[in-house]
Amino acid sequence: MKRPSLIPSLIAASAALLLSAAPAHAHFSIQQPASWAAQDRLGNPQKSEPCGQADPGQPAQPTGAVTTYRSGQMITIALTETVYHPGHYRVSIAQDMNSLPPDPPVTAGSTPCGSTTIDNNPTLPLLADGLLVHSSPFSEPQQTVQVQLPQGFTCDKCTLQITQFMSNHAINDPGGCFYHHCATVTIAPPGDGGGTDGDGVTPNDGKGGGCQLGGVPGTEAAPAAGLILLALGLLRRRA
Repeated sequence: MKRPSLIPSLIAASAALLLSAAPAHAHFSIQQPASWAAQDRLGNPQKSEPCGQADPGQPAQPTGAVTTYRSGQMITIALTETVYHPGHYRVSIAQDMNSLPPDPPVTAGSTPCGSTTIDNNPTLPLLADGLLVHSSPFSEPQQTVQVQLPQGFTCDKCTLQITQFMSNHAINDPGGCFYHHCATVTIAPPGDGGGTDGDGVTPNDGKGGGCQLGGVPGTEAAPAAGLILLALGLLRRRA
């Protein structure tokens, strides 16, 4: 009598064991502004604080991308949560990676990543906290949120950080209960031609859309117009 093979049963049991033992991982990627480092389909590297720059086995590859905004501008941040976990997002800005704020403390719950504080009155370097709070998957993978840059704040190639806190989650090594993405941005003075619109897309290089002299649009034509009027006046006198 031929005995039934045990291989399919062993495979199924092994798969179930691996799935039950594997920790759940949330991931996200950023589309806007442009990431400072190349991202894979899940958004990696993103574990290590503050910008995923030291993820084991996945070294960051800088893109060299720089997005320019204007001081006080309302900017759009677009992100995709590639693997769901309940939580929320926060945004910070600093002159460089080392000047970004540390991840806030976490209180354990049913998992080590239970809850964390949300700062409802953020001050620099924190721009916004408690963004996109959710306890179920987003209806659309890509989400956008508006964040206002501080009035009077300017910088050259500083670091904008988007952080995801995950509750009901195991501890990441590294990263703890957080994932991290960053973008290199320049914040120009208000009205500077090098700024961008709210979507982080440079509309022009500051040279188009009208002539300028001393910062007043259209004044370059004023001297020529005066000379023409003077010439007409002289012709009338001679006539």
